[in-house]
Amino acid sequence: MLNIGIQVFRRYAVEHIDLRRPGFALADEQGRTIGHLDLVALQGNRIRVEGWCDAPLVALVTGGARVETVPNLLRRDVSAARGDAAGQTPGFRLDAPVMPGPSLLSVEFGTTRYIHPLGRFTPAEIRAARLRLVWPFLRDLAGAAPAALRWLISRDPAAKARIKRALRFSANRMPVSVMNSGLFAQDGTAAPPEPAGLFQTPITIVLPVYNAFDLLAEVLERVLAHTDLPWRLVMVEDCSSDARVRPFLRDWVAAQEAGAPGRVTLVENATNMGFIRSVNAALDLARGFGDHVVLLNSDAFVPAGWASRLIRPFLVHSDVASVTPMSNDAEIFSTPVICQRTVLAPGAADAIDATARRFHPDADLAQAPTGVGFCMALNRRYLALVPQLDTVFGRGYGEEVDWCQKVRARGGRHLALPGLFVEHRGGTSFGSAEKLKLIEANNAVISRRYPDYDQQVQDFIRHDPLLTPRLALAIAWAAAHQPAGLPMPVYLAHSLGGGAENYLQRRIAGDLAGGAGQGGAEAGGSAIVLRIGGPFRWRVELYTAAGVTGGGTHDFALVARLLEPVAARRVVYSCGVGDSDPVTLPGHLLALAAGPDHRLEVLIHDFYPVSPSYTLLNDQGLHTGLPAPDAPDAVHRSRRPDGARVTLAEWQAEWGRLLAAADEITVFSEDSRRLVAGAYPAAAGALVLRPHRLLADVPRVTPPPAGARPVIGVLGNIGYQKGAALLADLSRELAQSRAADLVVVGNLDPAYALAPPAIVHGNYRLPDIPDLVARYGIGCWLIPSVWPETFSYATHEALATGLPVWCFDLGAQAEAVGPHAQASGQGGVIALNRSRPDIPALIRTITHRPTHEDA
Repeated sequence: MLNIGIQVFRRYAVEHIDLRRPGFALADEQGRTIGHLDLVALQGNRIRVEGWCDAPLVALVTGGARVETVPNLLRRDVSAARGDAAGQTPGFRLDAPVMPGPSLLSVEFGTTRYIHPLGRFTPAEIRAARLRLVWPFLRDLAGAAPAALRWLISRDPAAKARIKRALRFSANRMPVSVMNSGLFAQDGTAAPPEPAGLFQTPITIVLPVYNAFDLLAEVLERVLAHTDLPWRLVMVEDCSSDARVRPFLRDWVAAQEAGAPGRVTLVENATNMGFIRSVNAALDLARGFGDHVVLLNSDAFVPAGWASRLIRPFLVHSDVASVTPMSNDAEIFSTPVICQRTVLAPGAADAIDATARRFHPDADLAQAPTGVGFCMALNRRYLALVPQLDTVFGRGYGEEVDWCQKVRARGGRHLALPGLFVEHRGGTSFGSAEKLKLIEANNAVISRRYPDYDQQVQDFIRHDPLLTPRLALAIAWAAAHQPAGLPMPVYLAHSLGGGAENYLQRRIAGDLAGGAGQGGAEAGGSAIVLRIGGPFRWRVELYTAAGVTGGGTHDFALVARLLEPVAARRVVYSCGVGDSDPVTLPGHLLALAAGPDHRLEVLIHDFYPVSPSYTLLNDQGLHTGLPAPDAPDAVHRSRRPDGARVTLAEWQAEWGRLLAAADEITVFSEDSRRLVAGAYPAAAGALVLRPHRLLADVPRVTPPPAGARPVIGVLGNIGYQKGAALLADLSRELAQSRAADLVVVGNLDPAYALAPPAIVHGNYRLPDIPDLVARYGIGCWLIPSVWPETFSYATHEALATGLPVWCFDLGAQAEAVGPHAQASGQGGVIALNRSRPDIPALIRTITHRPTHEDA
């Protein structure tokens, strides 16, 4: 156990070491600044640099290995310093594997290069950094102890995933917060009673107008048609430069006077006064009416029944000073992604608001550090205390923050209203250098007056009390933008990383591109992932071009409610390994795919639909073919959370229902097709063979010179089924015979230790392979997997390097290596002794008989 602990700590140190050095100015030969290196860091087994420069190319060189990039990242700080409104993109970010020798940053203008040495992180610094990790490691290890005990007893994949998560090894590290299962009003129950007098509560709408002529007609028509409370409107026309605006407003007001005299007031500024002074003039008038006030921008489009929902919190909570709805462009109130602006398609806003109206009116009324003035209800009680916006903010920006902070000091709270979505077509007025300077100056005023405000906003973003409604509205947003007739993909995926996750991310990238990748033709720009195996049974992730929004729940009913706006789904089973109750997954997927407009696809990334032993290894860790339904092996049985046992026959009955209902079952190798068809003969007609493509091009490598010492390379992260126990035996044999060296380019399950001088390099990326091959002198690859892989990325990556590749006579790996070895005359397929692999014979085959014919 001590040895395992040491191995785990070594992996922990590689994952979490983070040594940083301050950067420095980048200069040319005359000492002129051409950029700045902000960060030099050793993170894991990689060197990372970040900064900006004006050069067309920048390169990071470590021990002869070189990675380069064109600086193209937006740097608002550089733009602001240079007074550039458009925003400059001189930023760069590079990382490369740690290699022997010096590390350099090369700033390049064509053939002219300015070389900046980065210095070395000394062994003493690295040792000290590792020592600092001992206490965090012990703390995290204690948290992993229950899962580790379960893993030792049952080899449960879910327990292994929890160990990785506790030690922060997880491939998918997206933060997960719990969602509120009570967001939606319950079916079949009466809505909560409305506050007394709600629909008799008058409001005054303040609408400052400057230009926006093309929007005004619809904005005002929506106010007329959709305001469900008694209302007045005060418009301030701020001397628009568009000569059409004022006459249009005069005519519109005249038309209103015919039906409702005195309800609309138009103030016409003789000169342009700016947003704040215009609003203050309207507030002066509104105060005389004694109503609650709604500040509404001339580019905000209210939906049906908006006013009663926006004002309701004032009647329920006496200390609420302001209420702000959700929107597509409202900073912390934005969806699908917080603080990210999006543009809505025609009709999308009303479709999204239809979901908002399904929320319980008292659910998730989150307290916010500020409101946003595009559509912001102001309580008349607090307007009496702070009757105007502060004109120190000039023509605008930051004034509503200031008002909210002043009111907060007087006991008022500011609420977000999830149950209302208002379209905002703003966000395009910013752009001039003058505006950027105004924003910077006004932010400085806010920081001086309210030093804690920025931290309050960051805390709100980090904890996101609007997570559940934001995700619900985001899914409605995605559904509203789905092209007609194209189902939205809803994937069920695990949390274990690896090839299945890499494939999923590539497929999602195709979905977001609207058909550029496999599966993307039916994607429509968004994708949903239901991820299992984490701290919650279900983590719902929505992927859009704006970013990722996600949250966790144990409640499948909430998952189903969240997905209701998606009228046409393509439900895709990717992998369920690690779920807490996997025998129920088929039923859940069938429920999500029920309906004439939904489709169902099953991906065979492993053999979980065939057996709880998803690698088809038996109790002895051996593959002996398909298990019979009455197989006695414990690994082919499952146990539910309540302790009930699930036999293999029961397991296959449930998963068989899923396969029988699937429109398509995708396999990635001929061997997988054979095995799945053997377990489910009735599903054979739905099986479609689609071999994977490599995730990225793998460079061919230069083999070591003739006569060099043999070095066997192993590519990938190696657990038991991938051959960890076999590699441990191989390393011990090589330590005695010295017939060859062994290098794992990847990670090894800490339960298995390699005998020195065998090396475990750790994490790598595909572009690193040529440099790592050269560094270690690798002359051939061994794929040590002892299960019939459905597809092996590592095998195909190894083949792409051009070096000889050896594997055992199993699965997709042998299916790939055999023909390649036959055609190239190097590498080959080795018969695996199922009971006890002959390690000396394996070494002789690899080191002395390199051709397929000799093997």
